Amino acid sequence: MGPAPTGQHSGALVEMLHNSGPTALTVLGILLIMSIVSWAVMISKWRSFKAAEVQNRRFLRAFRKSGRLSEIAAVADQFKPSPLVEVFNEIHDEYQRQSGGRGTPPNPQGLERAAQTASSEALTIMERRMTWLATIAQVGPFVGLFGTVMGIIDAFHGLGTAGAATLRAVAPGISEALITTAAGLIVAVPAVMGYNQLTSRLREFGARMDDFGRELLNAIENAALYQPGATNNPPDDTRRRNS
Repeated sequence: MGPAPTGQHSGALVEMLHNSGPTALTVLGILLIMSIVSWAVMISKWRSFKAAEVQNRRFLRAFRKSGRLSEIAAVADQFKPSPLVEVFNEIHDEYQRQSGGRGTPPNPQGLERAAQTASSEALTIMERRMTWLATIAQVGPFVGLFGTVMGIIDAFHGLGTAGAATLRAVAPGISEALITTAAGLIVAVPAVMGYNQLTSRLREFGARMDDFGRELLNAIENAALYQPGATNNPPDDTRRRNS
């Protein structure tokens, strides 16, 4: 015998959904809402991360081409939503508070703490709504399993009431109940994959912010050493940015 037509399977699925009880339909409705939320979060995060990555590259090019930190500070907001902008602004503001933007900062550890704080705050903002993905990925299969358990209980209860202990009598109810388990997996699997991918991207953003923070601190230290009027000026290829 050949395989059953696809239309027959689709018709059977629609019929099982139509014959599902209120518990199964409620569970399927909850899973549908969870799926919509998870996909909305993933699409939103993918778009925002893409925009942040593009602006990161643009900001780094402008930063490395500029000769003065004050020039970058004047145009930094144009490169938002790059998280590197937040790191730059925090370090630059701390440098201004310490030394007025000139000379060696009296408290370099303060600049390092400012960089770490800015990186942490930027990552916190980028991680918003990520807990929804983790929750849906973990809870989705259990919600589907709950619908299956309740459906099987109803099927066996109806079987006991009817008194017909045959496979033909119990199979439709069990198959209808198993739909919720499949739906729970369909909701959870994309959420797990999306969460893992987005978490990996967040780690990359965190590493880039740490690297940029160190690069900016080095630029400030070098600029303080080789300010105009210093006795020992470096060659052109080693002269770093001044504020």
